[in-house]
This record gives sequence, C-alpha cells and structure tokens, in this order.
Amino acid sequence: MQILNGNGFVLRPWREDDAENLVRHANNEKIAMNLRDGFPYPYTMQDARSWISMVRENRKDLVFAFEIEGEACGGIGLHGGQDVYRFNAEIGYWLSEKHWGRGYVTEAVRMLVSHGFEHYPWTRIHAGVFSNNPASMKVLSKCGFRREAVFKKSVKKRGRYLDEHVYSILKEDWRKHTSPNST
Repeated sequence: MQILNGNGFVLRPWREDDAENLVRHANNEKIAMNLRDGFPYPYTMQDARSWISMVRENRKDLVFAFEIEGEACGGIGLHGGQDVYRFNAEIGYWLSEKHWGRGYVTEAVRMLVSHGFEHYPWTRIHAGVFSNNPASMKVLSKCGFRREAVFKKSVKKRGRYLDEHVYSILKEDWRKHTSPNST
C-alpha cells in the first residue's frame, strides 16, 4: 500500500507497533459516539491488536493509519462495495481529539478521494454521518460531497436514535471540484 503525504501528517499502512498509540488516541467516548459500534469504547489493547491484525490482512480495502508527530493517532479508509455496488466505495475516518480543528481530516479526505478515483474503478464515494456529528458533515461538504439523503432515526447509539446523513461525491463531480478552474 502506498504512503500519502499531507501537510503535517502521513497516511500509511498500520503497523503492529501502532497498538499502544492506537489505544491512547482511540479510547475516547467522543470519538466512539460518532462511529459504528465496531469501534469500541472503552478501547483496549486487545481491540487495537485485533484491528491492526485485521487491516494488515485486508487486501480489498484501503485502510490507512493517520500519523502525526510520529504517532498513529487516527484512521481513514475506503471500503469497496460488492456485487452491484462494486463501483462504490464508503469512506470512513476518525482522528484523535488532540488534533481536531486543524484541517487534517479535510485534507486527508481530499487526498484519499483523489487516490481512490485515480487508482480504482470507483465512480461514487459515499459516507454516512450521524446527526450528532456536524463537524464531519462540514468536512465532507468542503471536499465536494453533497448530502443525498437523511435516514430518520436509522441509527441507535448508546440508547439514542440518531438520523444518518448520507453524503456522496461522483467521479465526474470530483473532477470538476478538483480542476484548476474550479472555485
């Protein structure tokens, strides 16, 4: 898997020695509240080891560690669809609270979307965002994604029903959004 260099961060493959940093940064209820239940809270060393082992064996999806200041402190990935959805990919991401508000996620999403459209047969990339996460909606909008739908009360997280906002970007819209003449 390729390494993608951003401004102040690197997107790179996960390594076995990332487990300690992963626990330190992922063990945060504010992060877990915005992600599917497969991202546990509390986040243990066993969770970290299992995650790293799983993604290191995964040859189908693009799953990167977010490295800032020499530490794996988040993750971002593109997960390809199957069957009739094989030309779609879902993007997901999280970053340590320590690094929020610095534009890292916006830049990383742009980089990974470009990488996905340039090197894979995907024609559409989408993301589902829970209604309690307006920051992620803002990131996607800045990156050219458009809100396609709101699925009312489709998510149950910690005993609360939340709406899921579905955002997407099509390859032809990405080309327009990234062209030198776009505003």
